[in-house]
Amino acid sequence: MKTLGVIPARFKSTRFPGKVLALINGKPMIEHVWRQARQSRELDDVIIACDHADVFKAAQDFGAKAVMTSPDHPSGSDRIAEVVGSLTCEIIVNIQGDEPFIQPQVIDGLVVALKNDKSTSVATVIKEIRSDDEIINPNVVKVVVDKNHYALYFSRSVIPYNRNADRPSDLKYFKHLGLYAYRKDFLMAYKDWPKSMLESTEQLEQLRILEAGYKIKTIQTDSESIAVDTPEDLDRILKLKIR
Repeated sequence: MKTLGVIPARFKSTRFPGKVLALINGKPMIEHVWRQARQSRELDDVIIACDHADVFKAAQDFGAKAVMTSPDHPSGSDRIAEVVGSLTCEIIVNIQGDEPFIQPQVIDGLVVALKNDKSTSVATVIKEIRSDDEIINPNVVKVVVDKNHYALYFSRSVIPYNRNADRPSDLKYFKHLGLYAYRKDFLMAYKDWPKSMLESTEQLEQLRILEAGYKIKTIQTDSESIAVDTPEDLDRILKLKIR
């Protein structure tokens, strides 16, 4: 059972163009992500999926395996599918290229979740929300799960709605962290599905999976993942200690 980690490194980010090459302690951000992913015990290999020559060269310079892909892919999943289509593997982990603090143990947990549950095709990561501001922030994607830790729904709205509470944090709320593991056969089919109604409404790609009747296994982590979406996020990162 070969397991690959693929880092989709999109150069033309809307809010922060070229962010994957932004320097953190003298190294491009994508290198920090790659080095963290390489520490995973469950990944057999890590590949960077590039869409720009500068990213491809940077990846080669720090010793990563890199593949050039089309710049026209609508999502990271599509970019990953181009990379793994001709490769022999069973499980693929979609590792975000803008999270330099990604924890190898979280990646391992996702892979193990799929290895231990042969009936599941997709797994992802959730974390308990401990801030009221995050609960009401539409940029923080909320998720509710069933007793077996399968996702019931994802939303930018506050879910579940607590009609008996004075404050939204009186219940446990969970946010979705954008890290996925897929079985290859599922990913190759999923990439060709049309956008679903719920996906288009909430602008959340994972709802296409639920709306099609498939389950998404969730694993819970206490590790905070910090994504760099804007130059302001990078400034915040630079104030933290990172090798």
